[in-house]
Amino acid sequence: METFAYDRNSAVQYAKKWAYRRNPAFYDFSKIGGDCTNFASQCIFAGAGIMNFTPVYGWYYLSANDRTASWTGVEYLYHFLTRNEGVGPFAKEVPLSELEIGDVVQLGRETGDFYHTPFVVGFRRGQILVAAHSYDAYDKPLQSYSFDRVRGLHILGVRMDG
Repeated sequence: METFAYDRNSAVQYAKKWAYRRNPAFYDFSKIGGDCTNFASQCIFAGAGIMNFTPVYGWYYLSANDRTASWTGVEYLYHFLTRNEGVGPFAKEVPLSELEIGDVVQLGRETGDFYHTPFVVGFRRGQILVAAHSYDAYDKPLQSYSFDRVRGLHILGVRMDG
């Protein structure tokens, strides 16, 4: 299996295009639990170019009813990215200071559950700027969100069958 670079610029350009709109190729989950991780997955896919069609534990979207939990679920996306040894994007949890454009941040409660997945689109004066769905945003300072815990996921690359 070959490893390729993740195209961060394509991912960010996708985020910029769709931050305040909805790509008709994907269902809008805003009214049924939130669209943030769906949007983050779309952005990652724009930079990765490949999905992982492993049943249950992969990362893919074909329709609202034919997708993995990792495409739309905060914790499931974390587990997929940090444990993926197959095709598709893979990541490691890092301090916020090590994030780059095209990475994701996950916000959590004091109790430990994570509930939001903003997508990193830039940096300004030492602040991380994100794009997100549900409460649509682009170039929004991460610090403007209210959260008890935060974790950064740095995408290391993309694996494809050679």
